[in-house]
Amino acid sequence: MSADKEVIVTAHNTNPAAPAATSAELTGMDALELSAAIKNRVVSCREVMRAFLSQISLLNQHVNAIVALRDEGELLAEADEYDRLLHRGEYRGVMHGFPHAVKDLADAAGFATTKGSPLLVNNFPSQDSLFVQRIRDAGAIIIGKTNTPEFGLGSQTYNQVFGTTRNAYDSAWCAGGSSGGAAVALALRMLPVADGTDFMGSLRNPAAFNNVIGFRPSFGRVPEPGYVAAPSVAGPMSRTVTDAAMLLSVMSGPDSSAPLAIEQDASVFAGNLAEDHRGTRIAWVGDFDGHLATEPGLLELCRKSFDVFEDLGCIVEDALPSMPVHKAWETFLIWRHWLVSGALYPFYADPVTRKQLKPEVIWEVEGGLRLSGHDVYRASEQRNQWYASVQALLKTYDFILAPSAQVFPFDADLPWPRTINGRPMDTYHRWMETVAPWSLANLPVLNLPVGFDERGRPMGVQLIGRNHADLDVLRLGHAYDQATQWARRRAPRLISR
Repeated sequence: MSADKEVIVTAHNTNPAAPAATSAELTGMDALELSAAIKNRVVSCREVMRAFLSQISLLNQHVNAIVALRDEGELLAEADEYDRLLHRGEYRGVMHGFPHAVKDLADAAGFATTKGSPLLVNNFPSQDSLFVQRIRDAGAIIIGKTNTPEFGLGSQTYNQVFGTTRNAYDSAWCAGGSSGGAAVALALRMLPVADGTDFMGSLRNPAAFNNVIGFRPSFGRVPEPGYVAAPSVAGPMSRTVTDAAMLLSVMSGPDSSAPLAIEQDASVFAGNLAEDHRGTRIAWVGDFDGHLATEPGLLELCRKSFDVFEDLGCIVEDALPSMPVHKAWETFLIWRHWLVSGALYPFYADPVTRKQLKPEVIWEVEGGLRLSGHDVYRASEQRNQWYASVQALLKTYDFILAPSAQVFPFDADLPWPRTINGRPMDTYHRWMETVAPWSLANLPVLNLPVGFDERGRPMGVQLIGRNHADLDVLRLGHAYDQATQWARRRAPRLISR
């Protein structure tokens, strides 16, 4: 498949007097526009479901983004029931009648949570994960799952259960990960919005690789049970920042099961995102003064975003945290080993199941087994030091800007890049080091598309905000998105031919 051409994706006029929308118009709508059309009964839930299922039938065969798709008849019957609810004046919420697929790391009742592992193909949870339940309560109809790497490890979406997910812009390229299926489904208009999770860039890298939005919220924004502030969080993906904020308003908010949840009303994300950004100061960290290996042309493309921010009144300057970034990487590795090893050790301990684990899983578990209690404590202290270093930078600057990846989308048949610009990568995820410092600090981070290289490969930048300043990040991201509109300007060739 060749590189893609510039197209404009049009949306249907939701005026009740307008003619019936076509399937292409329905799937091309922004999520908020679609929500209004359903609520005002301009379009029916059945029409919406049929449109998205048609899009999936047409395109998913090329990319393998949505897996475990439910029977069409069942889904249309459920959509009919949602139409009857509207007829009776029973509106479920902003996602009423939305087809939605859940990333296959989260639980959705009625579906197997395989996590991309053959060991879990019969793992059928009895109830939804909390954020999935909230999405369902807001009116979404769960149609299937989105593909992910085995146990979410690696920013390349392939596994033994469902196979490889391919890039929306060229099926020869990888989708990124671990929310690769979600990003591709969004880019190809097979879903209105999507959920994802992010430990090491899993909401940011695939969004950058597929020209969509991915938002990693502050830790505790989308609540999870437990007392450990793990680097992994759930968050929204979309084609516009306003749609991401809408989904975040559904997913977030405190819950009694989550002692570390942020105690803030989630409705703040459903409001107007417009704001004056004149005088806003942004620190550009780039490749951390040469520490990060980057593919030629990537940093130059990312720097083109500066003009957009400056046109909004922002000031963009080169600046770095005082603590060397390599210490953040060392600390991140220990946290990653410790948490992954703890979760997956039972599969490793059994010689029979160990044989079915990919090498990266075994490497993580064995790394965890080598750790002592002192190692974990030291990593906790170094994490605090890194956070303090970043916070000091954010006293001078309002935001930080960084590349969302160190390479452009690569060959879909390559597990991970072994070298970048002649520099060897010593781990399966070293090529994603650019995202790790912000995961370690658990700050809100928004991927924003920055365009395409000469081969048509997408890329993005991370907009990083202060702790719990999720709304501020979304507001600046919205202004940038309004000015660029990359998802509308350049859609994948599969939906424009």
